[in-house]
Amino acid sequence: MSNPNIHKEAMFKLSYGLFVLTAEEGGKDNGCIINTCIQATEDPTTVIVAVNKAGLTHDMIVRTKRFNISMLDESAPMAVFEHFGFQSGKEVNKFETPVYGAEKSENGVYYLTRHTNAFLSGFVTEMIDMGSHTLFIATVVKAQKLADTASVTYDYYFKNIKPAPAPKAKGWVCKICGYVYEGEELPADYICPLCKHPASDFEKIM
Repeated sequence: MSNPNIHKEAMFKLSYGLFVLTAEEGGKDNGCIINTCIQATEDPTTVIVAVNKAGLTHDMIVRTKRFNISMLDESAPMAVFEHFGFQSGKEVNKFETPVYGAEKSENGVYYLTRHTNAFLSGFVTEMIDMGSHTLFIATVVKAQKLADTASVTYDYYFKNIKPAPAPKAKGWVCKICGYVYEGEELPADYICPLCKHPASDFEKIM
């Protein structure tokens, strides 16, 4: 049951970054867009990453306990978000053509060298079930700066990267990331392919 004292519009004001989370298992490489990666401690350097359970990357990390985070910068075009967020690694090989300068770090996992200003490699030490998501608590085993560019935030994404819906578009728009679902009726169990929020966070385009 929703809490009337919690306004989602207020929660949207929290500052988020946008990242490409990557994993590797048995020769299979995959990646997805996430918006939650925070540094928890400095010594040892520890991060907390929230990942939706519906994605293939999530299951790969559960089994291998290895991942990389590519920190996207303001040069990232919408195509990056479409490539890693709008399609499933269960159906396509997202690294078949590494158009974003993908390289592998010492842990055998890809990171992006284009449209990123840094990357880190994490080794999972604890997993916490949070319902739709798992919180991965991980020790950072490598962190490297790649550029002096500004990191892309949710606010920057909304204002400068996300295309506005066409004036005559019909469908539903995600209030979190701006993804547009085309169709008269939005399935009740629909999950946004970009930010993984549920149908309740979509509004009809009028």
